[in-house]
Amino acid sequence: MSALWTTALPTGVFAVCAALIAFAYVGYPLAMLAMARWRPCPLDPLPWTPRMDVLLVVHNGAAQLADKLHNLLALDYPAHQLRIHVVCDGCDDDSERIARGFDDARIHVHAFAERRGKSACIARMLPQLDAALVLFCDVRQRVDTGAARALAAILADPDVGAVSGELVLEARNGYGRGVDAYWRYEKLIRRLESASGSIVGVTGALYRARREALSTVPAGVVLHHMWIPLGVTAGGYRVVFTEQARAHDLASDAPADEERRKRRTLAGNFQLLRLWPQLALPGAHPLAWRLWGHKWLRLLVPWCLLAMLASNLVLVAGGATPPAFWIAALVAQLAAYALALWGRRRPALATRLWPVRVATAFFSLNYAAALALVDFLRDRDAHLWRPTPDQSLAP
Repeated sequence: MSALWTTALPTGVFAVCAALIAFAYVGYPLAMLAMARWRPCPLDPLPWTPRMDVLLVVHNGAAQLADKLHNLLALDYPAHQLRIHVVCDGCDDDSERIARGFDDARIHVHAFAERRGKSACIARMLPQLDAALVLFCDVRQRVDTGAARALAAILADPDVGAVSGELVLEARNGYGRGVDAYWRYEKLIRRLESASGSIVGVTGALYRARREALSTVPAGVVLHHMWIPLGVTAGGYRVVFTEQARAHDLASDAPADEERRKRRTLAGNFQLLRLWPQLALPGAHPLAWRLWGHKWLRLLVPWCLLAMLASNLVLVAGGATPPAFWIAALVAQLAAYALALWGRRRPALATRLWPVRVATAFFSLNYAAALALVDFLRDRDAHLWRPTPDQSLAP
């Protein structure tokens, strides 16, 4: 009986957790690569510029709003086909005044006195939009002038219901470069998902959808940029990714700021499962297994990491065979945590040493994931916006 508790059980726990982590970060991307290579779903973009509604929801965005509207008005898209809807969500700064100050008939301003959250504003506005296509964006990021045409060209394919642009994070230094590296890894997965079928989420900074493919958005949903595309795929359309349409932002240099943003996003995943539990059931949604590979397993990774460390300690203390392997495994884990903590205390190291930078970013991501469940359980107002000090809205 003692051998069970000191060897067999902890060995099994270690192996299962290691396998889950490996599949979440390596196995799933490789599966997508295989599907993209042997069962590709190519896109066939065609020139197409139907009427387009741009939906820009803002809460106290006065500092960026004028630049954003100039950016949108400069899009390479027929002026008579473009309408820009600025939704002021309980703004108590100059956002509404700035928007109304633009002397351009393409800009329509909608002001709500009470702060509702972005998803509630989207839900309120969608019934008022009648253009063939709807472009969603955020106030912070600069959009390339050709983005609108590039997204419309892909939606010329009748099988495509929504398309995500690419968010380019410009790393400043240190920790921000680690965030940028992780984001490039995420975009690789999206490219592979798109090439083999559909992606499971879009970037809120820049995506476009067919109006006819859009369904109701719950007022309190945090991850509208997952709810909307998952609804589109449930309706039988593809949701794809393109690098031909880009939005630009700065990666956060502060681990605390990135963790705060990531905690809100990951807590939103738990909310999605509560609002739409079929998303976790194989066969209940067209993308259910992709959601497990790309999203749900990552919610388990921090707990798997803790279980691996605990089981490894038990195996070393119990003298499990082969002892050299278990000691090496424990040293490797402790070294990785030490690098991450060192990088958090000494940000300059993350600037110079890539192992420190990557370990710090990975630790911060999973630390945020561990706290996200607590945030979800205790925060009933998670749908309200809580921008980081630099107002970052990157996904």
